[in-house]
Amino acid sequence: MTTTSVNAEARVAYINARLLDPATGLDVHGALLTEGETVADFGPALFRDGLPPDAQVVDLQGQCLAPGLLDMRVLIGEPGEEQKDTIKSVSRAAAAGGITSIVCLPNTDPVLDEVAGLEFVARRAREVKLVKIFAYAAATRGTEGNEITEMGLLSRAGAVAFTDGTRAIASAKTMRRALSYARTFDKLIIQHPEEPSLASGGMMNAGEICTRLGLTGIPREAEIIMIERDLRLLELAGGRLHFAHVTTSESVDLIRRAKARGLKVTCDTAPHYFALTEADVGDYRTYAKVSPPLRGEMDRRAVVVGLADGTIDAIASDHIPQDQDQKRLPFAQAEAGVIGLETLFPLVLELVHKGHMPLVKALALVTSRPADILGLPLGRLAKGGPADLLVFDPDVPWRVDVGQFQSKSKNSPFEDRPVQGRPLRTVVDGRTVWQREA
Repeated sequence: MTTTSVNAEARVAYINARLLDPATGLDVHGALLTEGETVADFGPALFRDGLPPDAQVVDLQGQCLAPGLLDMRVLIGEPGEEQKDTIKSVSRAAAAGGITSIVCLPNTDPVLDEVAGLEFVARRAREVKLVKIFAYAAATRGTEGNEITEMGLLSRAGAVAFTDGTRAIASAKTMRRALSYARTFDKLIIQHPEEPSLASGGMMNAGEICTRLGLTGIPREAEIIMIERDLRLLELAGGRLHFAHVTTSESVDLIRRAKARGLKVTCDTAPHYFALTEADVGDYRTYAKVSPPLRGEMDRRAVVVGLADGTIDAIASDHIPQDQDQKRLPFAQAEAGVIGLETLFPLVLELVHKGHMPLVKALALVTSRPADILGLPLGRLAKGGPADLLVFDPDVPWRVDVGQFQSKSKNSPFEDRPVQGRPLRTVVDGRTVWQREA
């Protein structure tokens, strides 16, 4: 790949590219032209009569050019826990991972349950000026599950949806009110589907491995019961409901049947739920401690099937940074969570390399489909649309080296994992914000 320096005001011609648009299924050899912050034109016949004389030329030499990724579930330590990650470090990690837009969870300190919190995130994102950062607002005050937040004010301040993030909305009454209230503003409620009284004190998936390790288990039913309940509440209250990081076969089946009944329900999962199992906890490996916990092989396979048949709508990194002091502890005391911004893309590509789905379908799970769920005009190649682009090699082999990652935290269970495919260039609003060194 050859290039000259690219700035946001330039006309840039990307030539000799494999153009991929997951929203339309486009997969052709062609070219793309950006003008400032937008895509001016693209297609197989573009520049057939010659290149524009004033354009900077980037010859991709057959590499893939697609919309930049949208990661719809990212926890940022700022404000409150900047030792874990900041808006700047998360932005750098996202850019290195081919992600051009992220949506951050409200579980900061203070919680994003006021307009001032959303304005802070927006202001810091503008200052850092790398990737686009959107924010969820808390569904309940302090994410405590009791009092509904001022959803109207928060919607006008830019909240893309409402969720208590890493915490479940445990009260059925509160969830019913949240669904009904959010419906007024045509906003989505996102649920962490884990019944707290069943999950409390649990450390990993309940079962034989958990028993052998002498740990307290979290039964699969903690997730299944919560999804069953909330689907009933969705029928009662109306609105739109999204389940984050589904992990069990029964969860996938419940959501599949709910969609068939016409309920406005969507869901996502995270790479560790289709790339790992409870066996990866190994000998008390705290980097494999996540919430909800890693499940068994049959559940992992069911998640893959759900992704392939469209029941699971999206994949999110579920980036939860934890510093060494919170991970290098006995398993029972260690905090749950893994980083995922720089492993999201190659792990999604595993679904392609293992024959579960074609490339454009896998890309849709991290571009157009999460954008559609959240109502964001992103994740697709469109004339006049934002020039948020990803150039990548889908086949290059490499091995995960967490020490090279941009995140301040290093809690990844994928260290030293062999993978295929990686980003080469990340473009946001026409600006190259990251490029892999030759």
